[in-house]
Amino acid sequence: MTLKRTAAVVIVGGGIQGCSTAYNLAKLGVKDIVVIEKGTICSGSTGRCGAGIRAQWGTEMNCRFGLACVEKFEQLHEELGMDCGLNQSGYLMVAYKESEFEQLQKSMKLQNSLGINTRVVSYDEAREICPGLSAEDAVGFTFHNRDGHADPFLTTFAYMEAAKRLGVIFHRFTEVTDVKTVAGKVTGVSTTAGDIDAPVVVNAAGGYSQVISKMAGVDIPNFSERHEIIITEPVEPGVCPPMLMSFSGNYYIQQRPHGSIIGGCSPEGHPQDYELGASWDFIEMMSRTFVKLLPRTKGVRVVRQWSGLYNMTPDKQPILCEADNVKGFFLNCGYSGHGFMFGPVSGELLAQKITGKEPWISIDMLHYDRFEKGELLIEPAVV
Repeated sequence: MTLKRTAAVVIVGGGIQGCSTAYNLAKLGVKDIVVIEKGTICSGSTGRCGAGIRAQWGTEMNCRFGLACVEKFEQLHEELGMDCGLNQSGYLMVAYKESEFEQLQKSMKLQNSLGINTRVVSYDEAREICPGLSAEDAVGFTFHNRDGHADPFLTTFAYMEAAKRLGVIFHRFTEVTDVKTVAGKVTGVSTTAGDIDAPVVVNAAGGYSQVISKMAGVDIPNFSERHEIIITEPVEPGVCPPMLMSFSGNYYIQQRPHGSIIGGCSPEGHPQDYELGASWDFIEMMSRTFVKLLPRTKGVRVVRQWSGLYNMTPDKQPILCEADNVKGFFLNCGYSGHGFMFGPVSGELLAQKITGKEPWISIDMLHYDRFEKGELLIEPAVV
């Protein structure tokens, strides 16, 4: 496809954030939208994520985002006209320290006050929810049955196809090499296929968002962290229906509908690189975690291992705003591992802001100026 030379909006990045933003802008009536992706759609962080969706958070903002996203995912197949692979088997939070369990219960009270029906469950109940579980050393559990996971490829492709039907153009295998500005306003982008003039550019570049921002002359404190994941061969259903998550235990583990079990953790040393390599140390550590937590996985073969980028901010909360010093340059990045689950709602909120509407959930606190002001949004519920 010949590259368009002008557009109303250029979106950099073809993951969940870019595709959701494009669809929601088109849905609001914006014409002439172009999405630029240097690889294939969903080939970056979205396609490499753990795919969890949850409303169990420790701050009011994330609880509101999380619940809104759960509700959005529940009807997304109807809105977009394609199955998104939603599976709501819940999130079972596992605490190994009394202080951690106290925090889970504190967060649960906040969640309950916002309409999220999280509850404390006993070990016996936890084993009913997750029949393969062995966690005698845990001190407590909380559970929310509407949490779960979806398929990141199906979801992102659904957004892309819905956006295409509304006239959005996608250019794949095209890399942005510069963001053009004049007198404090964005004027377009340069790419490996040529230039596109546009008064609005959206940075939804995931792990490369700080690179794109720098091209526009906007400094953000984001950095990209490599996280690894393993997935097993399919096993009998019912070993681990919910997402198991523990902050002190440092893991998230779930069984996919076809039987494979997927798991990851926060990496030792928090490597900041773009190599996307895989390590033997990780597979050994994660395998031990699987067998300890789910003894029925002993002897199960690991069929694949990969890594992806968490685009991190100092408070592990996203940046969702227009740049102060470059008008028309919008940022949708820094989700710190939670971009897929927030994508359906954050794309909608940013589209509302771009078109001059008031976002139905306030995103004022997600401006990057909070880092200079010291107004960090500390979230206790992050692996």
